[in-house]
Amino acid sequence: MADEVKIDSQTFHNRLSTLTQAWKADRRSGDALFGGAGSFVVLMGKNEESASYHKNNAMHYWLLGYEFPATLLVFTPEALWIVTTAKKAKYLEPLKGGKTPIEILKFSKDVEQNNKHFEKCSDLIKTSGKKVGILSKDTATGPFAEEWKKVYGDIAKDVEEVDITPALSIAALSVKDETELRNMRDSARASTGLMTEFFVEEMSEVLDEEKKVTHKQLSDKIDRKIDDTKFFQNLKSKLAADFDTQQLDWIYGPVVQSGGNYDLKLTAQSDENNLHAGTIIAGLGLRYKSYCSMIARTYLVDPNDAQESTYKLLLNVHEAMIKGAREGVAIKDLYGKAVSVIKASKKPELEKHFVKTAGGGIGLETKDVVLAINAKNTRVLKDGMTLYISTGFTDVENRQPQDKKSKTYSLLITDTIRIRRDQDPAVFTNGAASDTGSVCFFFRDEEEEAKPKKENKKDPKVGAVAASNITKTKLRQDRPGQIDEGAEARRREHQKELSQKKQQEGLATYSEAVGDENGVAQKKFKKFESYKRDNQFPSKVKDLAVVVDEKASTIVLPIMGRPVPFHIQTVKNASKTDEGDFAYLRINFLSPGQGVGRKDDQPFEDPTAHFVRSLTFRSRDIERMGQIADQITNLRKNAVRKEQEKKELEDVVEQDKLAEVRNRRPQRLDNVFVRPAMDGKRISGEVEIHQNGLRYIDHRGSKIDILFSNVKHLFFQPCTHELIVIIHVHLKNPIMIGKKKAKDVQFYREATDMPHDETGNRKRKHRYGDEEEFEQEQEERRRRAQLDKDFKRFAEDIQQAARDEGWGVDIPFRELGFNGVPNRSNVYMQPTADCLVQLTEPPFTVLTLDEIEAAHLERVQFGLKNFDMVFVFKDFHRPPVHINTIPVESLEPVKEWLDSINIAYSEGPLNLNWSTIMKTITADPHQFFKDGGWSFLATESDDEGEDDEEEESAFEMSESELAVSEESSEDESDFDDDASADEGSAASEESAGEDWDELEKKAKKKDREGGLEDEDSGGRKRKR
Repeated sequence: MADEVKIDSQTFHNRLSTLTQAWKADRRSGDALFGGAGSFVVLMGKNEESASYHKNNAMHYWLLGYEFPATLLVFTPEALWIVTTAKKAKYLEPLKGGKTPIEILKFSKDVEQNNKHFEKCSDLIKTSGKKVGILSKDTATGPFAEEWKKVYGDIAKDVEEVDITPALSIAALSVKDETELRNMRDSARASTGLMTEFFVEEMSEVLDEEKKVTHKQLSDKIDRKIDDTKFFQNLKSKLAADFDTQQLDWIYGPVVQSGGNYDLKLTAQSDENNLHAGTIIAGLGLRYKSYCSMIARTYLVDPNDAQESTYKLLLNVHEAMIKGAREGVAIKDLYGKAVSVIKASKKPELEKHFVKTAGGGIGLETKDVVLAINAKNTRVLKDGMTLYISTGFTDVENRQPQDKKSKTYSLLITDTIRIRRDQDPAVFTNGAASDTGSVCFFFRDEEEEAKPKKENKKDPKVGAVAASNITKTKLRQDRPGQIDEGAEARRREHQKELSQKKQQEGLATYSEAVGDENGVAQKKFKKFESYKRDNQFPSKVKDLAVVVDEKASTIVLPIMGRPVPFHIQTVKNASKTDEGDFAYLRINFLSPGQGVGRKDDQPFEDPTAHFVRSLTFRSRDIERMGQIADQITNLRKNAVRKEQEKKELEDVVEQDKLAEVRNRRPQRLDNVFVRPAMDGKRISGEVEIHQNGLRYIDHRGSKIDILFSNVKHLFFQPCTHELIVIIHVHLKNPIMIGKKKAKDVQFYREATDMPHDETGNRKRKHRYGDEEEFEQEQEERRRRAQLDKDFKRFAEDIQQAARDEGWGVDIPFRELGFNGVPNRSNVYMQPTADCLVQLTEPPFTVLTLDEIEAAHLERVQFGLKNFDMVFVFKDFHRPPVHINTIPVESLEPVKEWLDSINIAYSEGPLNLNWSTIMKTITADPHQFFKDGGWSFLATESDDEGEDDEEEESAFEMSESELAVSEESSEDESDFDDDASADEGSAASEESAGEDWDELEKKAKKKDREGGLEDEDSGGRKRKR
């Protein structure tokens, strides 16, 4: 053992106390669990490498956090005796002095001394009672174990042995505390990430490219991935910030099975047969910090209807078991519920194919048989227990086999869950979807759709005008905003499903099992150190005066005749006031629970601790008190500034060294500019592709290195409808370019040059008009096309060089774009396959779609020309992103796009205060989802619509008002009649006169006589 071994004394004594209290309670209630044992023995022999733990290993890890080989533990209700080697005893000594007395006996090379220690333990067993608890499956071997068994054999006839394996499971190991649950959640997230983000991708690639890969080869590839630290750091299912991949280990699999040969037991192994495109079962399990999780999924390739319906039945059985796993439920009833679902289905004959054991306990042990889920187990589930639910059908006949290997198939779904009080269990592995839409892959349908379809004969009754050409409105500006009622109904139904799914995922992810932060590292009390030794104090402290030590960022204050240092980070502010001949210096300190109207960054570490809020000093030297107050204020400002700079740069990473290409000239793209520009100057340079990254070098020799491992997204944006062609790199962690940090680095070249004549003077003599401009336009098109070709080829070369990193070239879909204001200026936002981007104008916008939890459309109401869109991220601590002033004509396309990429969206008429909303969510995410989650957004928009209807229908007239209005309308109608009569008489008089032709002739004749041919027709009107 290394010197870093440190046993948590508090955890040890708490768990030991829990065990002894359960033991004593069982003795009072009839010895049903411990079988009347007065003592029990846990023996560890020599260290043996094993993928699974036994009860003796599990007890060591549960109590001590480590496995102590060659150690004997003898438990009684009042004490614990330990026999171990001297080196191990050194680590156990600090455990003495707790609630339960501990006696440590040192094992050595002296055989007689060892026998005396073992005899003391055997005497303790005899005096504690006639019955002694043992582990029935004793796996301890080695010299230490043999010596103990020899001494124990002498008293074995005098005592009755009782198997306490079930007792240790129920009283100690089955119910997990908060630390254990957090470790299990991290283990489950790592297992889920391997399944969804690695195995599924590898399997899809094999199937797509029809490669010949054996189950063993695929399993080995998954096995090696456990050592890839970067993979786990970049998982979409975020792991804890302090997640240590060195503590990951396999407990089950990885196992890949297909082609008709299936084994659903935990002992299954991958064989040497090739992966078959049919029913594929994949299972794996990981141990993290000694705690296990397990997951298994079945993937169906081109399944027929019978296979799909059988899988849906299994999914219903699986969900019924998970929902039924509640506190107080007997395990046999849980299994019976699964069987009843099968019997009540359309395929009751599948009951004989259902697994006999549908899971068991999991935690320190891979499989705790005491909690095995079968038809006979009468154990009752408790809050805090963790199980793996493993439902499956074995060797089901396929009556419509796709090929020879598809005549029989098996199905399996496995999840790791935690039992909770009065609510559904938390599913730790819910990040791997198991619905039919996620596990069914169809390739034949795509091939059939690719074949040309026969054209349908036109109905002669149908007119020549297509229905799509008939618009619902005559106004052109209204046409883009027309709502397709069918599409709207389809979207509404799909959004309802997405919202329900988000709600379920939120409840499962943010369970109340892991405290307020739900697995996120909780804040710790900040500690600062001013001086390590007394001789580091400034010499002025001998005068017992207030001293400001700028070098150590400390204020030394005289308190009770002693100089006491206070780090500047503990000071809130300092002020000086004058009263008469005295000056008062008041120093206020930061302390927990002040409630000053801002977030309290000072959590309590010890609730019983006392904190100094302020100190006041009085002096006649008014000028010195003022100087001290100014010094403290300036020191505080400098400390805050340094803290802000440090915080701003804390996510900046120092990349590994770039591995340059040595044996050949690297691929290059020259005459490109970079954004952000180095030193603020726009200077062209060239980009080079090296072994593990990119290097940009400008003409001055300045360099920017970007490693492939730090690249999150790579974009190529052609110069179509743009002035520049772009290769854009979005990074996982910012890097320093000059004196500023940057998370986006862009290489571009301008697509348009100054107009210039390439035809020559000789040709110009014979060409006039638009021919020159036409040639210039043609030349610019050719130049743009060549630029796009060069940049795209270079982007693909980058992708090829970084093929092991798992990202590719993403190109924006301009036809799906829309205008909006993500920062200050109105820009054109464009979706890509994985992101929503704006790459033309800095500051750039890159939003990864997989990181988005939900979208909300604001200011969506009749009469407004624009609306806003807000994206909320799955990481609730990340502030939402706003895209404002989107034209209302883009509302329907935006909704359709959001729906197509499975992002749940809502809409409302008002702008919301998102900072307040996110503070509420992060304070208690579990309560947020328990109260309905994001449904409040949809509810708010519905309420607004109801209010509008009420306001519109609020106008009603009484009978008296109606009578008055009728009288007034009659008066108005009388006036209108007179007016119309006057107009009618005037019209009749006018019609009785000469017609227009005669009047026209007379007017022309009069104009000629008076010389007024150029006058307008106004004269004619006056004459008439």
